[in-house]
Amino acid sequence: MKPNPLLRILVPLGIAFLLLVLLIPRSAKFSYDYRKGRTWKYETLYAQFDFPIYKTEEQLLSERGEASTEAIPYYKFSDEIVSRNLRAAERLELGKLRSAAVAALRAIYQKGVMADDGNRRRASAEPEVIYIQRDKRAVKYPISEVYRLTEARSRLLSDLSDVSGGNVDSLLRATGTYDLLVPNLLYDEQTTALVHAESATSVSPTSGYVTAGQLIVREDEIVTAEIAQMLDSYKREFEANMGYTGPPLLMLLGNILIALAIVALLYLSVLFAYPKIFSDARFPYIVVVFLLGALTALLLIRLNEKALYFVPFTLVALLLQAFMKSRVVVPVYIVSLLPLLIFSHDGAVLFVMFVVAGMVAILAFRRFNRGWQQFITALITFAVLALVYLGFRSAELVAGNVWAALLSLFIGSMLTVAGYPLVFLFERWFNLVSNSRLVELCDVSNPLVRELEQKAPGTFQHSLQVMNMADAAARAVYANADLVRAGALYHDIGKMNNPLCFIENESLVSRTGTPRYHEGMSPEESAREIIRHVPDGVELAQKNRLPDVIVDFIRSHHGTTVTGYFYNQFLQAGGDPALAGEFRYPGIKPSSKEQIILMLCDSVEAASRTLTDYTPEGYSAFVERIVAGKMEEGQFERADISIRELDTVKQTIKQYLAQIHHERIVYPQKNQED
Repeated sequence: MKPNPLLRILVPLGIAFLLLVLLIPRSAKFSYDYRKGRTWKYETLYAQFDFPIYKTEEQLLSERGEASTEAIPYYKFSDEIVSRNLRAAERLELGKLRSAAVAALRAIYQKGVMADDGNRRRASAEPEVIYIQRDKRAVKYPISEVYRLTEARSRLLSDLSDVSGGNVDSLLRATGTYDLLVPNLLYDEQTTALVHAESATSVSPTSGYVTAGQLIVREDEIVTAEIAQMLDSYKREFEANMGYTGPPLLMLLGNILIALAIVALLYLSVLFAYPKIFSDARFPYIVVVFLLGALTALLLIRLNEKALYFVPFTLVALLLQAFMKSRVVVPVYIVSLLPLLIFSHDGAVLFVMFVVAGMVAILAFRRFNRGWQQFITALITFAVLALVYLGFRSAELVAGNVWAALLSLFIGSMLTVAGYPLVFLFERWFNLVSNSRLVELCDVSNPLVRELEQKAPGTFQHSLQVMNMADAAARAVYANADLVRAGALYHDIGKMNNPLCFIENESLVSRTGTPRYHEGMSPEESAREIIRHVPDGVELAQKNRLPDVIVDFIRSHHGTTVTGYFYNQFLQAGGDPALAGEFRYPGIKPSSKEQIILMLCDSVEAASRTLTDYTPEGYSAFVERIVAGKMEEGQFERADISIRELDTVKQTIKQYLAQIHHERIVYPQKNQED
């Protein structure tokens, strides 16, 4: 039972619709589009909630760089040095000044004493503050609040001079009081280095705060760098914490309508480009490849948008091109990128990048598609992506690290080569034929073709001639030349079952000495034997697992015509025209441009063996007669070919015949005596 044609369309589209609805992001996208230096084209915007102002990447890099050059030194306060030296001071021979000297030393040590060189050897500039670690706590002090060693001794002399009223410097030197005043703030190099390393990476990511109700930007105001930074921060907080604030059912309804619009656009793009695809296995394949691109974009938008630069979206175009015409590939590829355009923050940039790169990849792959040459296509694709990206980056329409983005695009381009073998997997799943497979089928060393050459050499040579003629005609009207060549090579394989039945194999009869096959047969019997090569060919093709598209060439190369030679014999003998069905091929009428080309080339090549007039006029009349006969029999009724294309095919065949039957010089024979 044949499947309902409507179901073959609705089921794949329905599955695509459901998957899109499930994966479309549930959070709302920030609905304002703005650019630094341009006018704010919306109403005046006030903050709906409190949010921090995030620093830009340039600001963070700058501050981290400054932090890496500024190191606040750490010092340890030594209680041991203070206690030891104060005890020693209490034993000094200073008379009445002893108690004053001990009190002065205690006060100086309490503030802290550091060496005269301090931190100068470790920092390019004098630090304004230092950390002093005391009792397991580090406290920041201005460096002006502590003493250098020289300053501490001067302060000691000044304090004791005020007490004694005279010059006590010589007494302090003689008693060794100055020697008891040493640095009690010891520089901690290890802690300084550790804290300095941490501070370089712990720069605050924010630079301010905006409260709810505060003005962000006025209508028609120029978006300055400061306003753009505020808008970026507001957008970030909105999408992370606020998002969609309406009823969930309304959000679901919106997603359903968006998914429905995308699926409808996919259907219409195929309908307008090539509606016949709906009737074969290529339409489900189109939907699968479409989902491959669309769902990948939606998943990464949910998980990590930065990873979108890694995705080889151009692979979608190449997977479609393997089995489709360009008029189908282009619109389907563009529709597959729509989720990227709609839901990604850099959607417009990514969409334009991959549309342009996909078109270029399609053209490049036609030239560089075998083996290592695919890497050339990948490099060309990367070059296009990089140029378009740099254009957007120069116009400040996209932010982020340039080198990271370029590296991601390069990796994604190379992944196109890694993903292309999916063609062969899909080829088996959907019973399709890729251009690579067609090239393999055209190899005359294939076992089935070699068997044809051995069993029916005349038919083999006929097939080669038809293949070359059809190739020229197909290229003239931009048909699939590889498909026509493969169809021509296998269209007569059914003759292997009974090669002597066909006149081109009569050389086998002359070798074996057997009578001609049709001697003694009635026209009906001969026609029946001739016609059998079509169903025999279909059976052989299916047995050898040839693709369905090749089998269709076998069915359609004679269409529903009659075996003209034996049918005319039948009529001349008084046969009833009403019995013409016994002489008619049980095939199908050609439906594609390629099948029409093969039918004409097959008939022309076979009939050209009887040509006697090798002039341009003779070729023209001959080809016109063949084509007119096919048209009279209604063989072009279902054909997808225009009058202009048919005329081009005829002209190409005429030229081909003229090239085959060109004149040659008659070489003189040698005299027998010579």
